[in-house]
Formats: sequence, structure tokens, C-alpha cells
Amino acid sequence: MIACHVIAIVSAFILDKWLGDPKWLPHPVVGMGKLITYFERRWNCGRWRREKGVLLLLTVLLIVTALSLALVWLSYQVHLLLGVIVEALLIASTIAAKGLKEAAEEVARPLATRNLLETRRKLSYIVGRDTDQLDEKEIARGAIETVAENTSDGVTAPLFYALIGGAPLALLYRATNTCDSMVGYKNERYRDFGWASAKFDDVLNWVPSRITGVLMLLLHRKRRQAPLGQSLKMLAREAKKHPSPNSGWGEAAMALLLHVTLGGTNTYQGMTSERAKMGYGTKAMTAKDIDESIAIMNRTVLGFLVFLFLLGGFIYAIT
Repeated sequence: MIACHVIAIVSAFILDKWLGDPKWLPHPVVGMGKLITYFERRWNCGRWRREKGVLLLLTVLLIVTALSLALVWLSYQVHLLLGVIVEALLIASTIAAKGLKEAAEEVARPLATRNLLETRRKLSYIVGRDTDQLDEKEIARGAIETVAENTSDGVTAPLFYALIGGAPLALLYRATNTCDSMVGYKNERYRDFGWASAKFDDVLNWVPSRITGVLMLLLHRKRRQAPLGQSLKMLAREAKKHPSPNSGWGEAAMALLLHVTLGGTNTYQGMTSERAKMGYGTKAMTAKDIDESIAIMNRTVLGFLVFLFLLGGFIYAIT
């Protein structure tokens, strides 16, 4: 089955590069979102909200995993090729390399012509922070941070779990990530109810986020500011500054490779949020840096696929 998973993973990657997430095709994440919304409206009230949030996560994961397991198993029972095709389609729905690239480019293009009004609007589609007053540097920072964080969340992490458990485990990861993105906030409404979703998302992202950050440095020798050993120490030190135990690895690696500083002051619905800065660069970020962050993401994802090939070969050899 490892060989089938690898073939399905590569096929899924090619499908995402080619098609992305076409609007005319039903997407599993949309169904996950509707499921989460249904239970959140009924359970996020009254007492025992943390326990109800645990129940929400378990219910969503059980439904998603059971349905995907049944679909993949039935497909393989009909024919091996059909199983690989179905699994590839399901895995492709969990990754978003093309969507992430296009979203960042949508910000970079108007920014290059200094059309800040349009650029702020485009950035608002991919970040949660307020964008209506951001200058060129802050707009570029928002886009770069999005690319850096989602290189793992949106691409390498689901590929990692696809190798371990095929499409069902990749979809379980995506369901967890969707729960976190919808209810994993630390505000009054979701602090207790979203606790389980946020914590389990942290657990699932722990390994792939670190592999991704390290690979970024390994694959971009000419961009590094220092020898590899020293750069890895800088990466670990800077990543710890991020409030998330995982997101800092991609963002810190990107900051070191672009020679910029990420993090700082953001506002959310008028409320100011201060975040530690990562990196040692002092240059002002521009549209060119967004383009370079996309190039770093693309090369890192390709390197991650090679890593999965090697890991899959090793697992196959010892089993």
C-alpha cells in the first residue's frame, strides 16, 4: 500500500498544480465546514463548552474518516487503478499549493504598481488582520507570512499524513485544521469550545512544520545568511518567538532566507496585537519579496516530495 500511497500523492500534487480547487468541483472542506457549523450552533452554548468542543472534534473526525475509509476501500476493491485515482483526488482536495500561490500573486501584482487600495482588498481575502491602513511593507509582510505558514498547513502536512495513512489520514488532518480555523480562537465565544480543535491541530502539525522549516534552509543554500549549522540554531531560536508552537518554523525560515523581519504589530477588528519579531533583516519588504516567498514555497514542496519518496522507500524496505 505504501507504493499506492506514493503514486496517489504524486498524482495529487500534479492535479493540484494543474487544477487547483476549481469552483465547479464539490470540495470536501466545504462539507466539513457545513458539518462544523451545524454542531457549533447547537453545542456552543450553556455549560460544559470544553467537553462539547471535544465532542465536536471527535464527531467531525469520525464522520470524515469513516466516509473516506469506506470510499477508498470500495474503490480499491473494484480495481487497484480506481483506488489510486480516487485516493489521488481526495488527497488533492487536502492540499492548496496552487491556491496559495495564486492568492499571494493576487496581492503582489497590484502592490508592484503601488495600487494600495486594490492590494489591501486582495490581502484581506487571505489574512484575518485589518488591512485598510497598511502600507507597502506591511502588506508584503502579511502576504509573506501567509505563504510561510501555509506551506506546512496547506501543503506539506497533508502530504505527510497521506504517506502515513493515505487519503483518510490526509482528510483527518484537513478536518482537524478546518475545525481549528473555524472554532480554534481564543476569544470569549470559542476559548473553551475550540480548545480541543486548537490543541489537536498543534499536535498534528508538530512534526511536518519542523521538517518544512528545516527543508527550507537545506534547499536554499545560496539564500542562507550563515552556515547550515548556525542557520538551524537561528531557526530554532526564532521559531520559538511565534505564539503558535508550529507556525513559527515556516515563518522564521522564510524570514532568514529573505533577509527580512516578520512579526510585529497587527490589528484585528480595531484591537492591537503585538507579536515578537522573527529574523534579522532590516530591508523594507516589497512585491518582489512576495514573489520570492512563492519560489521558496514551491522548491520546498518539491523537496518535501523527494523526502516522502525516501521515507516511503525506507518504510517499504523494513516492512
